[in-house]
Amino acid sequence: MSEATPRVAIVTGAARGIGAATAQRLAADGYAVAVLDLDEANTKETVQAIEAAGGTALGVGADVSDAEQVQAAVDRVAAELGPPVVLINNAGVTRDNMLFKMTEVDWDVVMNVHLRGAFLMARACQKYMVDATFGRIVNLSSVSALGNRGQANYSTAKAGLQGFTKTLAIELGKFGVTANAIAPGFIQTEMTRATAERMGIAFDDFIKGAASQIPVARVGQPEDIAHLVSFFVSEGAGFVSGQVVYAAGGPKA
Repeated sequence: MSEATPRVAIVTGAARGIGAATAQRLAADGYAVAVLDLDEANTKETVQAIEAAGGTALGVGADVSDAEQVQAAVDRVAAELGPPVVLINNAGVTRDNMLFKMTEVDWDVVMNVHLRGAFLMARACQKYMVDATFGRIVNLSSVSALGNRGQANYSTAKAGLQGFTKTLAIELGKFGVTANAIAPGFIQTEMTRATAERMGIAFDDFIKGAASQIPVARVGQPEDIAHLVSFFVSEGAGFVSGQVVYAAGGPKA
């Protein structure tokens, strides 16, 4: 990439955790990064970290499940940073519960953010990728796509993202656009901390318990996922598309 005309990447759910680490990694790789989250004010810390390291970033607030907000956000990115040719669909929420306790709202919120959100963002960005004859889409799935007790909604959404990814790879490949998915295992983030709190387990104990079940004997860090994203969006990964990589410290699928 030329420093004068850096390619533009959008990372959703980039205020913290995997999204923040990914945004910072892509900026370090030379991309101008749109840091997108539900509340623009929450993107400030990630944007400042990128700028402090000499990168270019723009904080954007949008609900990825809202078509008008998505289009407005992508239009703003294109106008202020340039045409977005890299999209990382990372935004996500959990509404865990056993099936008999799960409400329609629990189901719909998770589906809307993960699946509708990824669809709306990809639809809004793909034209810029097609025009550039270069594009990279990375969707964040999860090992929960294989099934996980108490996560019927989340597991279904994450499995759906894998089918969505493979279809995008088929449809957009001839335009120079790749689509891949990453399915993280246990990653140490505020989301997993909240899970531990909900279960009434000390976070350190939660981490130790998880690490004991992982072949590499540690839990993942957001930077582990950001590193894999960096590969998928690189020039050298142009022949890798429609793939799902389980980044879980050992074999999952």
